[in-house]
Amino acid sequence: MTAEAPWRSAARTDAGKVRSRNEDALLENSAQGLWAVADGMGGHRAGDVASQLIVSSLADLVFDGSFVRHLRDIRQCLHWLNRRLGQELTVTADRKSSIMGSTVVTLLIEGNHGACVWAGDSRCYMLREQRLYQLTRDHSLYEELIFEQQMSAEQAQQHPSSHALTRAIGASVQLNLEVLEFEVCPGDVFLLCSDGLYQYLDANALSRALNMDSPEAAIDRLFANVLQSAARDNISAVVVRQ
Repeated sequence: MTAEAPWRSAARTDAGKVRSRNEDALLENSAQGLWAVADGMGGHRAGDVASQLIVSSLADLVFDGSFVRHLRDIRQCLHWLNRRLGQELTVTADRKSSIMGSTVVTLLIEGNHGACVWAGDSRCYMLREQRLYQLTRDHSLYEELIFEQQMSAEQAQQHPSSHALTRAIGASVQLNLEVLEFEVCPGDVFLLCSDGLYQYLDANALSRALNMDSPEAAIDRLFANVLQSAARDNISAVVVRQ
């Protein structure tokens, strides 16, 4: 029986052209089969602290059981972080409107088992047999207006709060994580990214980058393309392939 090819990855984050502070954080742990992108909530207090806390806590997880147990550990970690950020808000914030929060998207791969766990609008894409799939669905008012209130994309875009997040770590007492489990196939390529990347690149640009020979080359192509745009937000991406 031949050993499975190891997963290779590359990751990069950049403040972009406008913001002075980078509130994104990345986790790249090919040995554990775990990757993540966290995007601190812009305009709120300590978004960078929240995103860094998320990735460092995920990095501290020790996986020594089954895939199901690993997935459970990730979910429990994120729920614990949600409670911790809420407690810090209660203790230190003078204003009730203050939020210490962050989006998160994680990718777990073990053998032919894969899973995404996320809250917010950071995304996971998969390139399979030259076709790009968006595995995650944004937790935003925009998506809610389209899928729950049956608005058109144009109508939803005109809503003044269309880009407001409906889920994030630290944003509310109850955290509702979304989980997608799937079978991993040979040749699959994955991209985890913050909205600072995907809002400037269409599906064709993402696909061309993910078709590059190595994760490093894919990251180079993605960032070269985004930094040719206005790049008003922080930019983060992780590319994973065998």
